[in-house]
Amino acid sequence: MVAMDRSLPLKRCFREPIQQIFDAARYLDAAVSAHMRGHFPVAHDLFKLANDPEVWAWTDSIWGKKSAFVQVTKQPGASGLPKVSGRMPTAAQISALHKRDGFHCRFCGLPVIRPEIRRKISSIYPDAVQWGRTNASQHAGFQAMWAQYDHVVPHSHGGTNELDNLVVTCAACNYGKMNYTLQELGLMDPRSYPPVESRWDGLERFLRHSTTVAGVPA
Repeated sequence: MVAMDRSLPLKRCFREPIQQIFDAARYLDAAVSAHMRGHFPVAHDLFKLANDPEVWAWTDSIWGKKSAFVQVTKQPGASGLPKVSGRMPTAAQISALHKRDGFHCRFCGLPVIRPEIRRKISSIYPDAVQWGRTNASQHAGFQAMWAQYDHVVPHSHGGTNELDNLVVTCAACNYGKMNYTLQELGLMDPRSYPPVESRWDGLERFLRHSTTVAGVPA
């Protein structure tokens, strides 16, 4: 990560999403629809099609340790501020966040998918949706669209766990931001513009419908 010239205008996100990610989202959406109709081989092939190496490379270019897209100008920490207990939002907060923000990253606008959905799909289609211990062994589409929850003002700078300090993000934007402030990263406040409105449901319908079905390819 390199120092940033603060004379440059603020950015909405670290790197604009590439078209292949939106293509992967369409494949995943079509795969879930095929599964719900009982077209399991078609769903299997569509899930595999969404595992695009170009999508993986985009995600890795942001959350990698030597990212050229995450530029930091460090500011003094707020060490004198009281610590906030509990970093992760509660289940009730997560539900409220998705009700407010939908299923899109508030920074870059990518469609996102909760890990519960990915785990269920992976359990039924383990060959098509692999999720290993290393980043490189994880399904690229689900990795890029992995729903996260970011504290806009980090705990280290006095940020709270209140809903107005939390936003839905994709994995790349969340891990790229880490514990830095928006000012240190040269990012716009994602709360200053409205959430993306779309028909993308985060593949939530899969949980409501799915059961392990005999004949699904493994």
